[in-house]
Amino acid sequence: MTTVKVAAVQAATIPFDAAAATARTIALLEETAATGARIVVFPEAFIGGYPRGLDFGCVVGRRTPEGRGDFARYAKGAITVPGAEVDQIAEACMRLDLTVALGVIERDMGTLYCTILYFTPKGYAGKHRKLMPTGSERLVWGYGDGSTLEVVDTEWGVFGGAVCWEHYMPLLRAAFYAKGVQIWSAPTADDRPTWVSTMQHVAMEGRCFVISACQVMQRSDYPEDYDSRIEAAPADYIMHGRSVIVGPLGEILAGPLVDAEGILAADINLDDILGAKLDFDPVGHYARPDVFTLHVNERENHPVISS
Repeated sequence: MTTVKVAAVQAATIPFDAAAATARTIALLEETAATGARIVVFPEAFIGGYPRGLDFGCVVGRRTPEGRGDFARYAKGAITVPGAEVDQIAEACMRLDLTVALGVIERDMGTLYCTILYFTPKGYAGKHRKLMPTGSERLVWGYGDGSTLEVVDTEWGVFGGAVCWEHYMPLLRAAFYAKGVQIWSAPTADDRPTWVSTMQHVAMEGRCFVISACQVMQRSDYPEDYDSRIEAAPADYIMHGRSVIVGPLGEILAGPLVDAEGILAADINLDDILGAKLDFDPVGHYARPDVFTLHVNERENHPVISS
């Protein structure tokens, strides 16, 4: 089968509450499945939350008890992999016959990771941890390693992708192109107009379909005691969405959707990728391996190794 309906879910999550966010995710999966979509992408950090505006009480050389409390609450809202939340979402994907990329905050011992979880109609299929947290994200998220540069084989093609500003890492993009990604998942927290052009670039460069999903959050979606450094009234949007679906020649197929919840959907034909590669293949006839090569370390790294 070469034709399939894909979807990007743009919605508000429930910060700091993994159980409630998981229940919301499953409800949105059911709503999306009812549209006929079979491949679904959720935003970055949809379970766990994206801590926009928090500084966790940190400046260079100083931390505060209040900031440590903010981090403790954030960590409590994260999930473990494997874990109960993963099992619940896997069951829903099997029941609804869905292939899904879901942004979560993953807790592993004392460290949090910004992670994409992949699911298929057979259950949990793997994960990708964000390699490079951006800016102040480095304060609260650990660094992924090459062992989670994962893609998923589906009946429609190879499904995989990157998180937010990983899309500005050209070598990471090349590594995924070499894995043959045809349907590119792009969970993000970047809601600026320039993000759409980035998604168009990745689609054209990778000759792939791109599905980008971002949360849409008003100040009132966060707890009243959320200590944001972004001044906003309760009805103000502090995450605007701008989810989008793009074809392999950079054409916008759905979206962008701004300041509203919704499910973007598009029917895609994987044969369009073959036609798009007539004049460009980034890891094929346009690659020039006699001049350029990329070595990727996909080993899992551990600080302590017992023998």
